[in-house]
Amino acid sequence: MHLSIFATVMAVMLPVAGTQPNRQPAIASTSGLTALVFGSGNSIWISTSKDDGKHFSAPHEVAQAAALALGRHRGPHVAISGSTLVVTAIYGATPGDPSKGDLVAWRSQDGGQSWTGPVVVNDVPGAAREGLHAVAAAPGGTLAAVWLDLRRPGTRIVGAYSKDSGQSWSRNHVLYERAGGTVCQCCAPSIAFGQDGSASVMFRNVAGETRDLYVLHWDPGKQPTEPRKVGTGSWALNACPMDGGGIAQRGNHIATAWRRDKTVYLTEGGNEETAIGEGKDVTIALGPGGAYAAWTGANGIEVHGPGQKAPRSLSSSGAFPAMAALSDASVLAAWEDKGAIETKIVR
Repeated sequence: MHLSIFATVMAVMLPVAGTQPNRQPAIASTSGLTALVFGSGNSIWISTSKDDGKHFSAPHEVAQAAALALGRHRGPHVAISGSTLVVTAIYGATPGDPSKGDLVAWRSQDGGQSWTGPVVVNDVPGAAREGLHAVAAAPGGTLAAVWLDLRRPGTRIVGAYSKDSGQSWSRNHVLYERAGGTVCQCCAPSIAFGQDGSASVMFRNVAGETRDLYVLHWDPGKQPTEPRKVGTGSWALNACPMDGGGIAQRGNHIATAWRRDKTVYLTEGGNEETAIGEGKDVTIALGPGGAYAAWTGANGIEVHGPGQKAPRSLSSSGAFPAMAALSDASVLAAWEDKGAIETKIVR
C-alpha cells in the first residue's frame, strides 16, 4: 500500500504585481527542470526549480498582454520540449477585453530568463476567445495544444502541434465537433502524451441533457479517434459547471479525475470509476506508484493518493490546484491562496 506523506510548504510566491493576486498556477516537469507559471493582472510569470520542486527561483515575467484570459481554469500553461520552455496563454489586443483573444505561445531556451514570441497558434483570428486551453509535450519533444474553439457557431475541440519546440505550429485540426450541437461551452480540456507520441485529450461533452467527460486519442498529424465516455454514470445538467477535470498518462497507463455533481471520481488503467471525495476544480498527476488527484473541497485543498481510502487535507484554504509528477517519484501541487501561489510536495 502506498501512503501519501506531505512535505512542508516548499514555496510561497507572494503577489508579484502589487494588489493584483497571483492566479491559476500550472506546472510542467522533466528530469532536472520544473516550471511553474501563473498570471497576475495582465502579466504572465514563471518560476523554475532544478531540484524537483524543493526550491524555486524568484518569479520572472514572461510577457504582458493588453487583456489576459484569467480565472476559472483560464490562464497560462507551460510545457517543456527538450531544453526549451514553452508558455501558452489566450490574450486579446484590446485592454481589459480578451473577447477577441488568440492562443499564443512564447519560448525560452535559457531556462526562462529570456523569451521570444508570441506566436499565434489558432489560424482563425479570435477562434480561441473562450480562453480555455491545455498544452503538453511528448517524450520526443513534439508539442500539442488543444482549446475550446469558436470559429463557427457552437463550441468544438481544436488542436495544433509543433515539431520545433513551439517556434511554429501546424494548421489547426478539428478534433471533435458534435453535429448540430456543441461541447460543454466553458469546461477546460486537458491533454497528456503517451510514450508512443500520441496524445489523449479529455473534454466535457454535451449529449442531450447530460454533461459527461469523454476522451479521444490523437496522433498529431493524423485523424483522431472517436471519443469515448469516461466512467459509467452521467450528470443530468443543462448548464456548464466550468470544471473539466484532468488526464495524466505514464507510458500507456492513463488516469483521469473529474467532478460529477458534488462527487470527485477517478479512473485508472481502464478500471471502473471510483468515488474519492467531494469538491470541484479537479487536477491529476500520475507517478510510478499510481494516480494523485487534488481538488477544492469544503475545507480547502484535498488530495487522494495511491492506496488511500479517503482524501487528506493538503491545505486548509486555497483553490484551483494544479499538479505534476516529478522525476524523483513524488508529485508537486500548487494552488491559489490569499493572493499568493503555494506549493507542496506529495509523496
